[in-house]
Amino acid sequence: MSALKIFTNGIVKENPLLVLSIGLCSSLAVTTSVFNGLGMGLSMTFVLLMSEIIISLFRKLIPSAIRLPIFIIVIAAFTTIVQLLLQAYLPALSDSLGVFIPLIVVNCIIMGRVEAFSSKNSVGLSILDALGMGLGYTWVLAAISLVRELLGSGKIFGHVVFAEENAIGFFNGAPGGFFVFGIMIAVTLGLSEMKKPKKEGADSKAQEKAEAAADSTGAKE
Repeated sequence: MSALKIFTNGIVKENPLLVLSIGLCSSLAVTTSVFNGLGMGLSMTFVLLMSEIIISLFRKLIPSAIRLPIFIIVIAAFTTIVQLLLQAYLPALSDSLGVFIPLIVVNCIIMGRVEAFSSKNSVGLSILDALGMGLGYTWVLAAISLVRELLGSGKIFGHVVFAEENAIGFFNGAPGGFFVFGIMIAVTLGLSEMKKPKKEGADSKAQEKAEAAADSTGAKE
């Protein structure tokens, strides 16, 4: 797999939220505002990136029998760093995200990528994988947050777009989060299905050309 494909894989094709559907708890809970969504996405990306780098560096030294406890310790260390930095420099964001920052430790995205990728690949490829998965997670959070904040409160980053009495309170609650997320998944699946016939058509044409060439060669002989 090429470096570019590894990087773009998590952004679209194997997006952790829209395609793999992992790490959903935090994505639906914190996306009531774009500020929260970006904060959670970037926090998770930092922990994923640093964890993959460390695990990849020491992958040949980590005993297989105790790899999972070691992975958790590494992830917990960087999660604690993120939590302390947010409390020191962005206390409002830290309060808004609440328990979901410590819960990064058990986020399936991080544990899954550490186990499936960085423990088996080089540091360079692990960095690309972490950035791709992190960006894929972050842009989906930002998109969900944008829709929910705009329609739910009439604001974006606290700036009023339209009067609050015209807002739809439904989007501020959990049902609104599920609704927006479901629409995004449906659009993603629809786009992927639209691409399949084109690919299948191209494959069938290539097969027909190969068969015609084989018949032509056989006739000449």
